Amino acid sequence: SSLEINNEAVVSTQSTGDRCFDVVLVDTAGRMQDNEPLMRALSKLVAMNKPDLTLFVGEALVGNEAVDQLVKFNQALIDNSVTAEAGTKSIIDGILLTKFDCIDDKVGAAISMTYITGQPIVFVGTGQQYPDLRSLNVKSVVTALLR
Repeated sequence: SSLEINNEAVVSTQSTGDRCFDVVLVDTAGRMQDNEPLMRALSKLVAMNKPDLTLFVGEALVGNEAVDQLVKFNQALIDNSVTAEAGTKSIIDGILLTKFDCIDDKVGAAISMTYITGQPIVFVGTGQQYPDLRSLNVKSVVTALLR
């Protein structure tokens, strides 16, 4: 199960001896926001790991569809999760938009996502490798909007 795989990954990062990891990414492999069993499993992962950040990963190319996905995903996360200790509900802490290098001046959906959730775009993906995760260049987004 995804919980067992996650447990093994987290344990292995904690028992690496002299190696230290600043970041551990847990990819939930496309949790569809309309699939309640998958969202319950995601909520268990969040409750079990107590992550510093929970990011919504969406494709920048799908435009306003990504806004709809984000809203439903965040609501499903809220509906299916309560952390036992604090009794608080989990929500996303930020957004990671993939394929951001392919959207040219179509940045409106990205702005809508941050406006609707109040959460920042933490990273944008511009390729297939970890070094291709970049901070959002706000100046370039504003320039694209003003074209």
